[in-house]
Amino acid sequence: MAPSQHKPLSNFNSPPDFFLAALSLLYLFTSPKPFKFPFLSFPKYPRRVRKIPIMSFSHSQSNLHSFATPQSLSDWLKPRLPSDSFASWGVKPGTKNIHNLWLELSEGETCLADSSPPIRTVNVVTVRILGKNNQILVESRQELSDGSVRNRWRPLAEKMKANETHEEAVIRAVKEELGFDGNTVRIVPGSYNKKVEEGSSNSYPGLPARYVVHSVDALVEGLPDDDGEFCTEEAEEYADFSAAAEALCVKRHYWRWVSSDFIPS
Repeated sequence: MAPSQHKPLSNFNSPPDFFLAALSLLYLFTSPKPFKFPFLSFPKYPRRVRKIPIMSFSHSQSNLHSFATPQSLSDWLKPRLPSDSFASWGVKPGTKNIHNLWLELSEGETCLADSSPPIRTVNVVTVRILGKNNQILVESRQELSDGSVRNRWRPLAEKMKANETHEEAVIRAVKEELGFDGNTVRIVPGSYNKKVEEGSSNSYPGLPARYVVHSVDALVEGLPDDDGEFCTEEAEEYADFSAAAEALCVKRHYWRWVSSDFIPS
């Protein structure tokens, strides 16, 4: 019986077809545009990122929003803060008012996160001024322009301005609050430290605060070195702004030397 004849299922192995298949594969893997399979469909799930705008300047961001007047800032804050807390600003002894916060924003000393309630972020420089017999200088209290007094019992501290280094802020703080030229100030090498503190604000009740604290030890020539208290007067703040007339400002600082292991109560 004659052997059966089997016909090939396809002529794929013929040279022309093999050459065309190779060209198709080469195009598929070398094409600059991704090849789309019409029979496949993949749902798209873009990543969602929640962005919190920053109000006014910060030390690492440009100005994204500004308030033209203290009133516009007040209108923005009212629905975001407890009404009783906001009403106490500038009324409760030791607090500041809306004009103070507006000036801080305008000068780049403070930024506000667009949240409810907003979070006030401030970069602060703290200067531990060293004295004789292992003592440091602390500010015992402040007298404000309305006659009220705020107890402090802490080293010299000052809000930093936008794009200001901590060294520049130290010089400015000593000059503004103690009245001494920067040439009399020497920062102790290796004393710099940075930390973040969060809590409520004594100046603005109901407004959460985030303090980025830059601290140094320093020596200042010419300070009174006795054990008694002494007082310095501060020049007018924000003199270039008309809103400064309505703001509460510090008129006098009271200083005292205490032991370096002093812990404020």
